[in-house]
Amino acid sequence: MKIMKAIIETPKGSSMKYDYNPEIHLFELSKILPAGMVFPYDFGFIPETKGEDGDPLDVIIISEFHSFTGCVLPCRIIGAIEAQQSTHRKGKEVFIRNDRYIAIPVSSSIFEKVKNITDLPKKIMFELAMFFEDYNKIEDKMFIPQANIKSKKAIKEILKNKKLEMNIK
Repeated sequence: MKIMKAIIETPKGSSMKYDYNPEIHLFELSKILPAGMVFPYDFGFIPETKGEDGDPLDVIIISEFHSFTGCVLPCRIIGAIEAQQSTHRKGKEVFIRNDRYIAIPVSSSIFEKVKNITDLPKKIMFELAMFFEDYNKIEDKMFIPQANIKSKKAIKEILKNKKLEMNIK
């Protein structure tokens, strides 16, 4: 099983969204979610990757605990929500691929037997998709889940994006 590091931007239970700013090497508050809306699990990125949106690949970490902004968590990638997301470029709405990778921390005891996205309860996957749809609506964007992809394919996509990032440097 491939272990990858995830950097936490926004901890589980937070109503404040943080983003890493590589220019100043610090985390910044980027938005406050509406009353009652919180991140269901730790959310962050996979370092040394780059997605179609120009940012590192997004990862949500399913765990019984929450960490903190800036925490590095070694994780097992168990799959992803393959998705299209709307964005505005040059005054036009365009759709780009913007998957949400799903990981389990190596240190998790409750989820230690989860090796693939199909091992998670369907309710967790449904709630994650709904969270990302609602979260994007806040910014007048659309998040359209296409499919749930298993671990092997998700890891292949991450490694492809790692190579792209390494070629850019």
